[in-house]
Amino acid sequence: MSDAPGGMDATKNRRPGPYLGAAVRIDQIEADARLAEAVLRDCASLTPEIDMKWDALQPGPGDWRTGPADGLVAFARRHGLEVRGHTLLWDQSTPAWAKARLERTPGDWKIVADYFQAVLGRYGDAVSEWDVVNEPIDSEAPDGLRATVFQKAYGPTYIERALHEARAHAPNARLVLNDYGFDYDNPVEHQRRAAFLRLLEQLKTSGAPLDGVGVQAHLDLSKGPLKREILAPFFTRIADLGLSIAITELDVKEDGRRGDVAERDRKVADHVQAYLDIALDQPSVTGLTTWGLSDRHSWLQKQPMHPSANPTGMNRGLPYDGALEPKPVYWTIQQAVSGAKGPSTLTSR
Repeated sequence: MSDAPGGMDATKNRRPGPYLGAAVRIDQIEADARLAEAVLRDCASLTPEIDMKWDALQPGPGDWRTGPADGLVAFARRHGLEVRGHTLLWDQSTPAWAKARLERTPGDWKIVADYFQAVLGRYGDAVSEWDVVNEPIDSEAPDGLRATVFQKAYGPTYIERALHEARAHAPNARLVLNDYGFDYDNPVEHQRRAAFLRLLEQLKTSGAPLDGVGVQAHLDLSKGPLKREILAPFFTRIADLGLSIAITELDVKEDGRRGDVAERDRKVADHVQAYLDIALDQPSVTGLTTWGLSDRHSWLQKQPMHPSANPTGMNRGLPYDGALEPKPVYWTIQQAVSGAKGPSTLTSR
C-alpha cells in the first residue's frame, strides 16, 4: 500500500454526549453536493458503508485498493469528523482468495495478522473505534457463534485472538463487537440477546481487550412494538460489564410501501422515538449512527434510486427522503441526540 493519508488525530474532536453519525460512501458524497452538505451539517462521525471491508480494500492478494477509504478519511479529517472503522473481520466481506487460503491452511493466523497490521497501521491515527468482528452470533449454533470462515479455521477463540491482534496495532482505538437482531420480543431475538451476553461475559472474563459493543438497530415495523422491559435490561447487562454501547446502523424497514406518505413517516418516527427513549436512557450509549442519511442510498431499497424517483415507492426509514428533504424521523433523532426542538435547529455537532 502507499503511504497512509496524513492529518490530525480524529480522537481529539469528540464532543461531550452521544455523537450522531452516518454510514456514507465517498463517491456519493463527491457526486452530490446536497448530500455532502447534509453530512457536514448533521454528522460528528462517519462510518464507511463499504470501503473499509476486506474485500473492498484487498480484493486479491497484494491487490490493495485504498483510494475510496483514503478519500473518506481525508474528507473526515478536513472537517474535524471522527471515523468508525467498519469492519475488520466479517464473513460476508472476506475476499474469496482469503477464504480459500483459510480453508487450505486452517490454524495459520498469519493471514489475519498481516491484514490487521496493514489496515490498522494505515488508519490507526484516523479511526477512533473499530468493529473488530462483525456479526459473530448465531442463535441456532450450539455455542451461539456463527460458523464463519474464521470460526472454522481457528475455533471459537478467534474473536478473543482478533481483539488482541487489533489492540497490538491500534492501542488507542476503541475495540468493538458489532451485531444485529436484539431489538424485539420474539424467540429468535431472545436467544440472540442471550448468546451475545454470554460471549461478552466470556471475553471479559478472559481479559480480552474489548471496549464496547455495536448494536445495529435495523428496526422493522413488521415485528411489533419495542418493549422497554426487553431492551433496557439488555443494555444494562452490557453496561454492567464495563462496556460502552454504540447504536451503529439505525434504520427502519417499513411494513409495506403503500398508503399515505405522511402516515408512513409518522410510524417510522414513532418507532425510532420508542427505541431511542429506551436506548438513550442508558448512560453507556456513546452515540448513534444511521445506516445512510437519505432513503435514496438505503440498502433497503429494492433497486438503486434516482433522485427524481417517486418517493412513495421507496422504503422511508432514514432521516432524509430521496430528494434529501428531512422527514419527521430526522427531527426525532435530532431531538433525542442533541436536544433540538424543531426545524429551526439543524446541527447536532
